[in-house]
Amino acid sequence: MDSLEKQLICPICLEMFTKPVVILPCQHNLCRKCANDIFQSSNPYLPTRGGSVTSGGRFRCPSCRHEVVLDRHGVYGLQRNLLVENIIDMYKQEYISSRPSPERKDDQPMCEIHEDEKINIYCLTCSVPTCSMCKVFGSHKDCEVAPLNSIYQTQKENGRRQKSNVCEKFDHLYAILEDRKREMNLKVNAEQEEKLNYIRGLTRKYGDHLETMTKIMETGTQTLEEPEMAVFLQSSKPLFQKIAEASNTSHLERVERGYENMDLYSVSFKKECMALRNIDFARDDDDDDDDEEEEDEDDVGIDVDGRAGQTASGEADSLGQLKETLPPLLPSQTLSARTPATSS
Repeated sequence: MDSLEKQLICPICLEMFTKPVVILPCQHNLCRKCANDIFQSSNPYLPTRGGSVTSGGRFRCPSCRHEVVLDRHGVYGLQRNLLVENIIDMYKQEYISSRPSPERKDDQPMCEIHEDEKINIYCLTCSVPTCSMCKVFGSHKDCEVAPLNSIYQTQKENGRRQKSNVCEKFDHLYAILEDRKREMNLKVNAEQEEKLNYIRGLTRKYGDHLETMTKIMETGTQTLEEPEMAVFLQSSKPLFQKIAEASNTSHLERVERGYENMDLYSVSFKKECMALRNIDFARDDDDDDDDEEEEDEDDVGIDVDGRAGQTASGEADSLGQLKETLPPLLPSQTLSARTPATSS
C-alpha cells in the first residue's frame, strides 16, 4: 500500500491528489489547484477572473516538461481523472480507516520544558516551535510569535513558489536555446537554398546547350545524307560555323570543387555544456566589495534574470552570459566569393 500511496502523491504539493486532472497528452496527474498555480506563474499577464485563469495559454508538465496547451477554459478545460479519484476514495476508506488510530497525545509534539503543554505556536525571533507556557512564563516571553499553522502554510507555499520559479527560469533558458536553434537553422537553410538555386541555373544552361548541340548534330546527319553535291556543299559551310560556335563553352560557368561543402556552419557547445552543468542556486555573500572585484569571472554567477550574484558552488554562469556564448550566426558569404570559376 505504501507504493500505491506514492503514486497518489501530487509532484507539486507532495500531498494526496485533490480533484486530479489529466495533463494531455503526457497523461501525468496534478491537483487542479497546483496546475492552476503553475499556469498562472507561467502566464502572469493573462487575464484572470476570481483567481482562476479563464483564457487559453500554455505551461509545462512538472514531471516530464511536456508543453501543455490550454483552450479558453484554461485549467478547468482539462479532463478530470475520475479513476484516480475513485482509487483515492477507496484507499482512504479501506486502508486509512482500517489502520489503528494512534493516540492523539502521540501525534502532537509536547514541550520538553512544560511536559503537559502541546507545541502550538512558533517563535519568529528564535525560529523554533514552542508552547504557550514558554511564551507567557518561559524563555520566549519577550519573543515575537505566530500561530503554528500559519507558519507551516507560509513555508510550504514558499516551497511551491520556489519550485515554480525554478521551472520558469529553466523554461526561459529553453526558449533562448530554441530561438538560437531556429536562427541558425534559418541561416543554414538560406545558404543551402542559395547554392541549390545556383546549381539549378547551371543545369538549365547546360541543358539548353546540350539541346542546341543535339539539333546541330541532327542537321549534320541530314546534310551527310544529301545526294546532291551542290546542295551539300552549299549547306556544309554554315553547318561548320554552327558546330564551331556550339563547341565553344567559355560562356558556361563551372562549379568549383567543394562548392557543396557546408562544414563552415559547424558549431561547438563545449563552453555551453560546462556552463549548464555548473548551474546552481544563487546565494548572498557578506564578502567585501574589494574581494568581489578580485574574483575570477568563472566564480561569478548571474541568475536567469540577469542579476549578478555569487552562486553556491561559485561556478555557475549566467543565463545572459550563456546566451552571449552561444555560437553566433556565421556571416553570409557573398555569391562572388563562392561563384565557380569560369572556363577561359
